[in-house]
Amino acid sequence: MDKQYIGRVDKFDFPKLDLFNIDVKIDTGAYTSAIHCSEIKEENNTLHCIFYSKGHPNFSSEEVVFTEYTFTNVKSSNGIKENRYKIKSEVIIFGKTHKINLTLSTRDDMRFPVLIGRQFLKRKFLVDVDLQNLSFNLKS
Repeated sequence: MDKQYIGRVDKFDFPKLDLFNIDVKIDTGAYTSAIHCSEIKEENNTLHCIFYSKGHPNFSSEEVVFTEYTFTNVKSSNGIKENRYKIKSEVIIFGKTHKINLTLSTRDDMRFPVLIGRQFLKRKFLVDVDLQNLSFNLKS
């Protein structure tokens, strides 16, 4: 299977989350992918999430409810472990829909509301840090 090149940053669509043209950073240092979630509530075995960020204009959404979710431990670059909610969703890259696991995190202070980690990239993409917005420029 041929791997497709991807740059260090891009804009992806997350249709099940009603998020489109979202800034993402490709992070080969991270194992899991993470998405900013401004509000998380767990009630009656459902997870209620609001994906909103005033710093990212395309990052605004109504409440999304998940009936299937898990927890996972994520170790940050500074060595601190955090137990996060993990959801399954879909992402559209280069016009193709892929399944993706996303951990929910507060990333409001970060430049990119989404990090794409190695778990998603493996067997699909090669990262060229000199390139950017390859998938986004393809659809423009």
